[in-house]
Amino acid sequence: MQLRFGLILALSALSLAGCSTFSKISLDNGSLDYKNTSTQEKLKYPEGAMVRPATPLYPAPVVDPLAIENAPSYVNKKGNRFDLPRPKVALEASNPIEDTASTSVGRPQLLKDGNGNPLIKIDGNAETIWQYTAATLSSLNINVVSKANQQATLKIDGETFVLKLNSAGASNTLAVFDAKNNFADKEKAAELLTQIYQNWPA
Repeated sequence: MQLRFGLILALSALSLAGCSTFSKISLDNGSLDYKNTSTQEKLKYPEGAMVRPATPLYPAPVVDPLAIENAPSYVNKKGNRFDLPRPKVALEASNPIEDTASTSVGRPQLLKDGNGNPLIKIDGNAETIWQYTAATLSSLNINVVSKANQQATLKIDGETFVLKLNSAGASNTLAVFDAKNNFADKEKAAELLTQIYQNWPA
């Protein structure tokens, strides 16, 4: 009994393995039969028969023989099965969503730090934020004495102020300092930052 069961099990395993192997390699599954089709004549009705005019729903297109000759051939190596080629590996392109995210800038927010010093908080790419800041200063016709390393020295009503962009990850703050690198007068800093906030280009 055990021998018979073992024999049946072995034959079943071999047949399954054989079927899958043959189906992949050598057997013709008829997938190329479309190449041997022939044009059939239209259906003929008996003379005198009352027949409605029949219009084919899906008429066969007329294909130029030259197009058929130059059509790609999707067959396996043995030429007996339809075989679609593997897709080519596409080159890795930069993700436009990631590129957009890396240069995106949030809306500015007027805030105060723990000591009551006014700040503008802006989330996003620091370089883009500084470009927006420079454009805003230009639109306000503020006298910019110098610009370097994401800070600008300004001359307003005879006083010197330094506008600095400080970054901490994706969070950035604009703050106003005096010539001695201390926080500027709160009222004057708030006035300048409010103008920048109101004229922010984005």
